Amino acid sequence: MSGIRFESVSVAYGGNTVLDSLDLTVAPGEVMALLGPSGSGKTTALRVVAGFVRPVAGRVLIGGRDVTALPPHKRGIGMVVQQYALFPHMRVEDNVAFGLKAQKAPRAEVPGRVAEALELTGMAAYAKRYPRELSGGQQQRVAIARALAIRPGVLLLDEPLSALDAQLRSGMLAELARLHRELPDVSILYVTHDQVEALTLADRIAVMDRARLQDCGTPQQLYRAPGTEFTASFVGNANLLPVTVAESGAVFAGRPLTLDRGRAVPGASATLCVRPHMLGLGAGPNALTGTIAEVQWRGSTHRLYVDVDGHRVKADLPELRETPALGESVTLHFAPRDAVLLSAGVSNA
Repeated sequence: MSGIRFESVSVAYGGNTVLDSLDLTVAPGEVMALLGPSGSGKTTALRVVAGFVRPVAGRVLIGGRDVTALPPHKRGIGMVVQQYALFPHMRVEDNVAFGLKAQKAPRAEVPGRVAEALELTGMAAYAKRYPRELSGGQQQRVAIARALAIRPGVLLLDEPLSALDAQLRSGMLAELARLHRELPDVSILYVTHDQVEALTLADRIAVMDRARLQDCGTPQQLYRAPGTEFTASFVGNANLLPVTVAESGAVFAGRPLTLDRGRAVPGASATLCVRPHMLGLGAGPNALTGTIAEVQWRGSTHRLYVDVDGHRVKADLPELRETPALGESVTLHFAPRDAVLLSAGVSNA
């Protein structure tokens, strides 16, 4: 059985709380990404599931079974860490077999399970090689094969792509997505600080900050209608502008804006979230006029930084044939449906 349940789990070291009353459920077969900055508590949460950290309060269930007091080797989990932790003196096939032997799997089953795991990760042709003879991406596949060989109900991934360069990371994201399709019953808890990884792989994302769960939802929900300013800024890029709520939308720096999403009491202070790629250049609804502070060419796009009444607004536009000069006056605009209000009293449904 798979599935993970945190029930009011707290962890503290020397009086310092590093995970505060976490309540979270990972459904069987679901990929849940724990996303947050360093020190947010995401790795601690994963280590609690693995059994490497004992909570001071709460409990952890795997497949409906309370495993809070169980040692790691009795939890039926597979784990892949940042640096892969392969044994350099062992060939690939022996590294993959290590977990099976530690669990005292029947000797006759080991070769078949190893071959199955290597085939699943595309490493069958490298069974006789040593880790030093493999690239970083290949070593990562071996680490995943070792975790899968024990046929775990839960797979824990602790920033497994952080040691790879950008091109390898992109390829491994595709491989992990493929693995998930081929292992639909395995629950995956994926720790990362990289929003692209979370948006690409996860069925849902749990956003962590300062030891607490801040938000949780599908990638689309958190990106299109974030519940907090922290989520808006951490899940994707965002312009966060201070506004006053009005009957038909909001007022920013004296400019009335029309909005479709977000409801709050007129006159209340709030924050308007507009994604940079939702802004267009030129006249249109919800116009914001300012001066060019910076222009960045990003290959297929240009990013403009525009000072609007003391607020720097960023806009991501398709590559411009002619870029505006620094100090030039420009107008940006966005559609009412493409912005959302954020405040304590706002509903983003």
